[in-house]
Amino acid sequence: MPLDFTATDVSAVTESPLSMLYKWEASRGDEPFLHQPRAGGVETYTWKQVADQARRVAARLNQMAYAPGSRIAIFAKNCAEWFIADLGIMMAGHVSVPIFGSAGESTIQYVLQHADVKLMLVGKLDNREAQLAAIPADCHTVYFPYPDLTGTQSWADFISCDPINDSPLPNLDAMMTIIYTSGSTGQPKGVVHTYRTACWAAQNSLSSLTLNQHDRLLSYLPLAHITERVLVELAAFYGGPQIFFVESLDTFSRDVHHCQPTLFISVPRLWTKFQMGVLAKMPQKKLNVLLSIPIIKGVVSRKIRQGLGLDQARFWASGSAPLAPAIIRWFHRIGIDISEGWGMTENSAYGSASVPFREDKIGCIGKAYDGVDIRLSDEGEIQVKSPCNMVEYYLEPEKTADTYTADGYLKTGDKGQMDDEGYIRITGRLKDIFKTEKGKYVTPSPIEAALMVNSLIEQVCVTGTNLPQPVGLLVLSEPAEALDEATIRQKLITTLDKVNSKLESHQKLDHLIVVNEPWTIENNLLTPTLKVKRHVLEEHYDAIIHAQYDQPVVFKA
Repeated sequence: MPLDFTATDVSAVTESPLSMLYKWEASRGDEPFLHQPRAGGVETYTWKQVADQARRVAARLNQMAYAPGSRIAIFAKNCAEWFIADLGIMMAGHVSVPIFGSAGESTIQYVLQHADVKLMLVGKLDNREAQLAAIPADCHTVYFPYPDLTGTQSWADFISCDPINDSPLPNLDAMMTIIYTSGSTGQPKGVVHTYRTACWAAQNSLSSLTLNQHDRLLSYLPLAHITERVLVELAAFYGGPQIFFVESLDTFSRDVHHCQPTLFISVPRLWTKFQMGVLAKMPQKKLNVLLSIPIIKGVVSRKIRQGLGLDQARFWASGSAPLAPAIIRWFHRIGIDISEGWGMTENSAYGSASVPFREDKIGCIGKAYDGVDIRLSDEGEIQVKSPCNMVEYYLEPEKTADTYTADGYLKTGDKGQMDDEGYIRITGRLKDIFKTEKGKYVTPSPIEAALMVNSLIEQVCVTGTNLPQPVGLLVLSEPAEALDEATIRQKLITTLDKVNSKLESHQKLDHLIVVNEPWTIENNLLTPTLKVKRHVLEEHYDAIIHAQYDQPVVFKA
């Protein structure tokens, strides 16, 4: 589909990530760029070292004589080798295919087959043995230098060749990457981005994020996801900051403190966990008292920020899914102003943002970035047109055509409202809206956000297809473990009554069902980007959802 970007192209991409790499290599070659924790220490890579290793990757790929544009998979959690491999793939004229480090057997095999992957670079994984076993025996694999990894060839051997002598540059309209969606419903789709589409977003993000070479970023959200790929990895080549990685989940706090990030992007689940960690050490009542005393508030707030490792940050953001307004206000009181942003794999995660932070706009996803045109359809669907929209779904022309309007706007599937300043509020996903037994439609997202005001709730899903009234499934947070069931029940009933008092009759929740099984990536109830797989969850809990209860709060083992 030919797409006309001329109306919104405010800053055309003229530099590729490779041209920026060569620039920093020449001007800042001995300065640190990547910091990789390894076996209790930290290995630092300069710009010159990164460029040298990327050229070695390119040289080895050239020796393998793959056809130009061959697909090379990176199946790993974030690490320095991820960046280096990506650059080497670009230099060799091939296409990168990231795979989430949490991907299961069916996803791994589907992506490898669908993209016709020629070689796979493998790193740290969530479920190493099962995931490695899922890779076909005839797939050439190169394993990064981390414990207990095996494959066809070691990383050390792979880059032991002489580097290429030149500094190749790509055609900006060439395919750069195929990013497979996280698959909350059905098989993942391969979103095709060229250098021009993805890098337009990365380059233009610098003005909003004010990213520069003096900044420090922690790269821990999956690089296989569009947000981390564009706003951290690719943006880093344009802005030139230092990038720090995380060694493991157990060392996360240590690694945040080591990095002292100046910009910090996270997702709702992790912001909630940060809040719960603070409240586990200081109950909300005590915190409220301390924050109400002007002379003490600043000291207490700074100690909390220091405890989180975020005291040096000047910008905080959240994306991937809505963050409950109550949580944003809670962080605002301690001096952490979280700007929500919105984007999709299909538009390079570059749609809108609440930048600069405004307290009166909490609950909004902000307004369109410069160069991005956002409108609402007659049905309230958010539709977007910009130079960073995808080219296509790989090998799926019918799905590609269905995703665009006749005049070239991407149909996002998100439903929203826009105020007179252009700030957008998402009211739900069109596909998540369900119909109750009474034939009334219910949008679950705002109800879920209202329930999340209760700090005893860590995860929630409102459902109710063909039920007389909607119900809420929820998982309790860590602070709830210190309370008895009767106390938890009463606090949840109070929340339920408060939420229901503000809903229309057909939206009111009949009851809350507390389950004791956390929703995780491992049990397939969350996507790799920590979104609830709503339809999978509804099927998983079908018997519980449709059972009859005579209490407003029910505990299920």
